[in-house]
Amino acid sequence: MEKMKVVAITGDRETSICEIDKPIPGPGQVLVHIHACALCTFEQRVFTQVTKKALPYVGGHECAGVVEGYGEGVDPEDYPLGQKVAIRILQSCGRCPECRRGQENLCRNSYRKSAASAGQLLPNGLGEYICVNETQLYRLSNDLPYEQAVLVEPFACCINSIERGTIRLGDDVVVIGGGVMGILHVILAKLRGARVILSEPDESRREMARHYGCDDVINPKEEDAVEKVLLLTDGEGANVVFNTTPVSALSDQGIRMLGLMGTFVQYSSMHPDKPVEVSMNSIHNTEITVTGTRSPSIEAFETSSKILSKCIVDLTPLLTETYPMEEATRAFERSTSMDTFRVMIAW
Repeated sequence: MEKMKVVAITGDRETSICEIDKPIPGPGQVLVHIHACALCTFEQRVFTQVTKKALPYVGGHECAGVVEGYGEGVDPEDYPLGQKVAIRILQSCGRCPECRRGQENLCRNSYRKSAASAGQLLPNGLGEYICVNETQLYRLSNDLPYEQAVLVEPFACCINSIERGTIRLGDDVVVIGGGVMGILHVILAKLRGARVILSEPDESRREMARHYGCDDVINPKEEDAVEKVLLLTDGEGANVVFNTTPVSALSDQGIRMLGLMGTFVQYSSMHPDKPVEVSMNSIHNTEITVTGTRSPSIEAFETSSKILSKCIVDLTPLLTETYPMEEATRAFERSTSMDTFRVMIAW
């Protein structure tokens, strides 16, 4: 059987290139030749063993490539050979209560049969080829560089988050954290017609936010972020606050930034997950909403692929570095550094 290469995490801060069988598309499936995959914070946590997975582990879900083959029942006109595509790696079962309500990003069965769950040498985004159901593919402009194509999935995650925030024209929006996900929130909030404020201690990240039109930036090491938001909003507080960091104390801070009937969205998962004390009486009196968001919906993924394919925004500055498969360990090490946004492995 024909073989292919995958990048596997094999130990604490250790990767290896392994050979496995090249997948063959089954009925309703498309074979994709993956050309690039960005390294998400989830894979970074497995690499540093903050998140424990059975090893060897083949991750990767921020990936893009071209169509190379079909299984029975796939119409080649829908996905021509050589068509550039992004892949929604997580499947939705279509039958659980969440899927039936149109909340497929919360599908309770999405991880059940995935390589991400199994932690085995299985095809995934950090491999040369993958077979997926045609419903998991999103066509991209063939002119879209991979430096942007790999960001379709994280951009889709942030679109889903922005939807949870229900931003209105002219709203005051605060984004806490200026990493890649924070900057994507800044971009999307500006597209929604908001005045955007970023709270971030790193100057280079604040500068990137300014590049994308952020209206005000706060250095929380030099000034009280809550007081500054109140000052900038004439004492009203923010309409929407997004915490894109894994720091619980900043969630508490974000909730205190809200004005009447404001919405707080916890975007990032928390590591460690420390409880936040919230005044129920304050919620009662202010009618604020505290919510969260997880994974991209099908609609968000479609929207993301359209925005990038139509060049409505250019996310190229957020792809900091690219490494070949042979330098995967170095790529992972760089991806965990504070002076990068996204790091990509390409082949």
